[in-house]
Amino acid sequence: MESKQRILVVDDEPQITLVLRSGLVKHGYDVRVAAEGESALELFRAWIPHLVVTDLSMPNMGGLELCRRLRTMTKTPIIILSVKGEERVKVEALDAGADDYVTKPFGMGELVARVRATLRRTPAAEDDVATVLEEEDFRIDLETREVRVADREVRLSPKEFELLVYFMRHPGRVLTHRNLLAAVWGGNFVEQTEYLRVLIRHLRKKIEPDANRPRYLLTEPWVGYRFLPGK
Repeated sequence: MESKQRILVVDDEPQITLVLRSGLVKHGYDVRVAAEGESALELFRAWIPHLVVTDLSMPNMGGLELCRRLRTMTKTPIIILSVKGEERVKVEALDAGADDYVTKPFGMGELVARVRATLRRTPAAEDDVATVLEEEDFRIDLETREVRVADREVRLSPKEFELLVYFMRHPGRVLTHRNLLAAVWGGNFVEQTEYLRVLIRHLRKKIEPDANRPRYLLTEPWVGYRFLPGK
């Protein structure tokens, strides 16, 4: 099973994000959505998508500023969507770091073609070449979704698997509640800390020798969690 390419869709119109997400998922992509630029940046840092598709006009932080901010931290391709078709606006978007510009209205077929062409021009990230993650007591096969802890096979739910993979990619770091929620549920769920507490509790029961005295998955009070794959 090949890992799906990840696309972050950013738009403040729920109906548009619903249509884009549905259309892109049908074409085999893993899609997360954010309603504005700040939550998009947080989700980007947590989830690390292969491509960003963003609207141009949004409250607080628009598509141009989002492009500029992303370009300070990544070369990930960006496609801008806008009702504005003037050449001046397109040039401004491309100068800000966008890789392509699609004028609304457009068909899903056109957008998917642009997505495919943009992704073809982008080398695969090193993170996606490795299909096995290994750290101390932990081994995860991303293709078979097999998880082993201290040489013991562990069966995880899809969300538990996503969370553990994210921890495996950031061992030893303090990861905030918002960061983890964005990574597993998306940028629209960064305030739902109860979701995270429940998932952490379930994950600990499966990976810890004693869930009441965790050695791998440590709580950082009022901040988040730290993953130590071996002690």
